[in-house]
Amino acid sequence: MNLDDDIKGPAVKFPPPLIFLTLLLGTYGIEQLLPLHIGRSLALDLFSMGITLFGFGIIIHVGLMFRRAKTCIEPWRPTSTIITNGIYAYSRNPIYAGLCFVQIGLGLYLNSFWVVFSFLPSATLVYYVAIRKEEIYLECKFGDKYLHYKKGVRRWL
Repeated sequence: MNLDDDIKGPAVKFPPPLIFLTLLLGTYGIEQLLPLHIGRSLALDLFSMGITLFGFGIIIHVGLMFRRAKTCIEPWRPTSTIITNGIYAYSRNPIYAGLCFVQIGLGLYLNSFWVVFSFLPSATLVYYVAIRKEEIYLECKFGDKYLHYKKGVRRWL
């Protein structure tokens, strides 16, 4: 990889969290027009809050890991290292997995089938908008080190 290519990192042009937010809001709008409720109960509300908090917890934890590693979390900036410990020993994309948990949890809390299952198109879009570019970038920049990591750790969970 040449230095000029590394200045822009993986060159992701659209912030992946906005994909999740856009589809969450869009499917909530669909819920208002074509309601498809899941059902409400105290147990489901508590479960949904737990899933949502778990997702946010992952995102915050990973943000702190990036800060400690002194590397960029934004997928449009260059990275200086590969994080392979902690949650990254189990998932190559824990932030995106965390965003999926948040979306599922909010959908359950909002009693919306549409919002719950919007994580599927969100995850698919994030793969095409960001993950593919990120993985090509990391393979080019870190070579065998990243390929070995990639072979041993799943993309999502």
